[in-house]
Amino acid sequence: MTANSFDVDTIEQSEIIDFFSSAAAHRGQEVKRIDTHANIAFLVGNDAYKMKRDVKFPFLDYSSLEKRKAACEAEIHLNSQYAPQIYRSTLPITLQPDGSFELAGRGQAVEWVVHMNRFNEHLGLDRIAEEKGISSELAIDLAKLMVNAHSRTTLREAQPWIDDLASYMDQNLDAFLEFPQFFPKDQVLALDKAARQEHHTIEPTIQQRGALGFVRLNHGDAHLSNIVLHDGKPLLFDAVEFDDAIATGDVLYDLAFLLLDLCEREEPVAANIVLNTYLRLTHQPKHLEDIRVLRFYLMMRAAIRAKIAAASSLHQDGETRKKTEHQARAYFQICRRALEPTAPVLCAIGGLSGTGKTTLAQGLAPLLGRMPGAVHLRTDVIRKELLDIGETDKAGKATYTPEFSARVYGELFTRAGQVLAGGHSVIIDGVYSKAEERDSVEKLAAQEAAEFYGIWLEAELQTLINRVEARHGDASDADSDVVRKQQTYALGSIAWPKLDSTAPKEAVLKQACSRMGLKHGS
Repeated sequence: MTANSFDVDTIEQSEIIDFFSSAAAHRGQEVKRIDTHANIAFLVGNDAYKMKRDVKFPFLDYSSLEKRKAACEAEIHLNSQYAPQIYRSTLPITLQPDGSFELAGRGQAVEWVVHMNRFNEHLGLDRIAEEKGISSELAIDLAKLMVNAHSRTTLREAQPWIDDLASYMDQNLDAFLEFPQFFPKDQVLALDKAARQEHHTIEPTIQQRGALGFVRLNHGDAHLSNIVLHDGKPLLFDAVEFDDAIATGDVLYDLAFLLLDLCEREEPVAANIVLNTYLRLTHQPKHLEDIRVLRFYLMMRAAIRAKIAAASSLHQDGETRKKTEHQARAYFQICRRALEPTAPVLCAIGGLSGTGKTTLAQGLAPLLGRMPGAVHLRTDVIRKELLDIGETDKAGKATYTPEFSARVYGELFTRAGQVLAGGHSVIIDGVYSKAEERDSVEKLAAQEAAEFYGIWLEAELQTLINRVEARHGDASDADSDVVRKQQTYALGSIAWPKLDSTAPKEAVLKQACSRMGLKHGS
């Protein structure tokens, strides 16, 4: 086609896609193409390019060149705050005088692409989850990633988003009823009723959270497929750029997508670590007080995934279709489970320093209560917060007084009560050397109508000394002198079941699960 006979308005995007998929467009380099419903990625050597499809959906409109250019520019702008190491610029594909196409040529722009540095696809966290699983260390880094991401986002008005949630429920109902082969009608109607009741209940809480600055323009799509390891640390990419309304929400709603993804991938330990690390690092008691909103957020995130999977399956076949159909059903069941009435549990783990209270609490937390498991509170961490020092900074010995300890336990019980009032389970670990401390925690469970379990850990003196001396980077300040001093405590009568924590941690966890009627390893 020559320039004289070429009509720009007659160009089909398919022609540009064919050009850009060829090695000729990239100086002979091999091109790997990845297609999705809204984008096409082209992987070429150390570079990656993303082109917006000429499509229009209810939630997305790329139907004009101007809109696609704006979407590319928005993607660069938004993602540069999350992954400047990946995102580079927006580039045109141009029409040359001879009628050929060229990347960033001098001619008229006929398409636009996002230019990125290519990363190793095997370092995507979806691949890592499938091949290796998500380690505890990586889960902690994921929580830090989300805390950092939310610290950079901008405030948004809460009410429009609350209204959007109501419209999303309408959309969910219509979509679920459209696919009875995946979503039984009686279950759909029961879920819709429960969802609307929950939305009505938590609406004042969300409004208050908006007033406090917790409703923000977030990443909007923070699941494992949009996180990659870069220099050994997780990095968010591919934020929602096509609609600010979709990316806007409570920071806990943004976090819920990651928690849901981990739960659906059967990574309950990682999900629980992400939740508890996020709660601890944000230093926001309001998140604990408002923990009830999380169940609704998880349900909404799961509903979105369920209906997308159902719709996607229509255009698939073979094993791919079977996998997608399974996902649609699995996400729908997560929706139902998220809103099921679940009685909260309060588990108190006591014992002298070095008995392994925190280790046991971390093992039990993913197994307790509604997903993604129990909130874990520690006296050692709360002490540092009240002193306004770093979690691993040493507190002065003068702060270890009966008066200050009473203040620590008072704050511990207040926070635990808030979590229980929100219908969420909680594990609190501390020494509990005084009978009145043990009595108080049991009374708290009774006040909040929570099932109570108390566990007392014991170990021989030398084991305790070895453990505290081996600690590094922990909130506890206990050393061998503290351990020896604690041997003189008058503990009084301890009614809680006693476990020998000298055994390996998995054996101790198994004993505790047996005492509490939990399935170990579930």
